Amino acid sequence: MRNTYIALAVAGTLLPWIFFAGFIGEHGLDLPGFIGALFSNGASAGFAADILISSAAFFLWSFLDSRKRGIAHWWVVVPSVFLVGLSLGLPLYLAMREGRT
Repeated sequence: MRNTYIALAVAGTLLPWIFFAGFIGEHGLDLPGFIGALFSNGASAGFAADILISSAAFFLWSFLDSRKRGIAHWWVVVPSVFLVGLSLGLPLYLAMREGRT
């Protein structure tokens, strides 16, 4: 399963960044504009809210789980979620977790 999680982490990095690159190419590094675009309509706002809540739950669960399982570098999932998204952070943590079993 570890290799599957790693493949999902790679896909979870590349696919979102295809879209992020298009936005950055058009607007530059405009963080307020990016956040505004996330909430520009009901569909995107719903997805954004879902991911924000899911990310908060993931941070809490993975933090507690890493303490229980002795996963030393849990913290790497935090920047991975903020710089790419839950599509990288979740499979990355699951691969780390598989490495501990």
